[in-house]
Amino acid sequence: MNMQTSDMTTTTVTPPAPCRTMEDTGLSLVMMRDILLKTMFRMNVEQVSRLERILCLPTRVTQELIDNARDQGLIEATGTLHATSGSEMGYRLSDAGKSRAQDALSQSEYYGAMPIPMEMYAEQVKCQSIRNVQITRNELTRAMGDLILPGELLDHLGPAVGSGRSMLMYGPPGNGKSSISNGIRDALGDKIYVPRAIVYSGQVITVYDPIVHTSAEEQVDDPNSLRRTSNRFDRRYVKCQRPTVITGGELTLDMLDLVYNPNARTYTAPLQLKSTGGVFIVDDLGRQSEPPQALINRWIVPLEESKDILALQSGEKFEVPFDTLVIFSTNFHPNEIFDKAALRRIFFKIKIDGPTQENFLKIFALVAKKKGMRLDETALIHLLKKKYPTIDNVYANYQPVFLIDQMIAICDFEELPYRMTPDLVDRAWANMFVKDETIVH
Repeated sequence: MNMQTSDMTTTTVTPPAPCRTMEDTGLSLVMMRDILLKTMFRMNVEQVSRLERILCLPTRVTQELIDNARDQGLIEATGTLHATSGSEMGYRLSDAGKSRAQDALSQSEYYGAMPIPMEMYAEQVKCQSIRNVQITRNELTRAMGDLILPGELLDHLGPAVGSGRSMLMYGPPGNGKSSISNGIRDALGDKIYVPRAIVYSGQVITVYDPIVHTSAEEQVDDPNSLRRTSNRFDRRYVKCQRPTVITGGELTLDMLDLVYNPNARTYTAPLQLKSTGGVFIVDDLGRQSEPPQALINRWIVPLEESKDILALQSGEKFEVPFDTLVIFSTNFHPNEIFDKAALRRIFFKIKIDGPTQENFLKIFALVAKKKGMRLDETALIHLLKKKYPTIDNVYANYQPVFLIDQMIAICDFEELPYRMTPDLVDRAWANMFVKDETIVH
């Protein structure tokens, strides 16, 4: 599905206001000063214009911070040292500044973009909550791309997505649970603001992750223009599409905890915090090393109270916002893997069944047309009357793609035009299932 859905939702997200003063950052002067010194020390940056981009602060605030450090004898002006600097003043660390930078680095290697205080971040999360997203039936249908879904399934999916609450999709394998999850992700077409880093109790936690977050195109000001547009929001945030985190059998409970780097003495946000404002998909539930019940128990507080509890290395626990549409997807029946208390905490339970024969034929024709395979009535009748009765006429959404790709591979090898025949159907069918037999070793 390659649908462009950027204009699909009607949500209006209020951007975080840009900082006009150092006080607007919500950070202590000592923390800001130390991050400035560490950045200059590690990156050898001397111009305000470069520092403001790295620190993600406006020019005025960056200059105010430098002037404060100069008053403390930590930074000194060097004049215009480089031909490329134009008339811009240069700065460098004094010996006292280098010493202070090294002391600060021994406590935390974090430098660069100024972090967002947890309280300010929590307020921004409310402004761009996943529960504010409004999606119509037409929008959700378009986001599903080529998936052919029965109307009654959309009847259940629509309210689930619009609520921003948790949902469990279950049913036999190969019927598009993962594709539906991706379609839901594509339906969330608006943009939110993701912090580069947040700070709690003096500990910096990096959040923005280019692997998880897709940044929107940034506006860059023309230096000759009097009108500035790129500072319309706090640049300590990155404007992104609503994030999606997809995990499968590799998910473990410790992946939901803060990741501490003992060398850098900094933290990285866990998966669910990175997915704030977006979607967290737990695919193939029941295939993880952790029991499904244990995973759900870990989510009880977040799902019910819209907050998560994380812990620092010191053991101190603190709250972070939990604003995520959690989608659990499993091939098991829910009663096999959960108790009633756990199921009660999952807001929507939606069964994803295989298609009817009518929908199977629609999918088959759509896939054949897309792949350039000519349909043949005799071959289709052979498939429906001879092959499917051997598996009790149980249809699955993956089967049309599988069978057609198999026939195309055979045609390529035999140098035949792409078309169906009963013989090609038989050969393709033979690869869809493995015959039960005893293999002697």
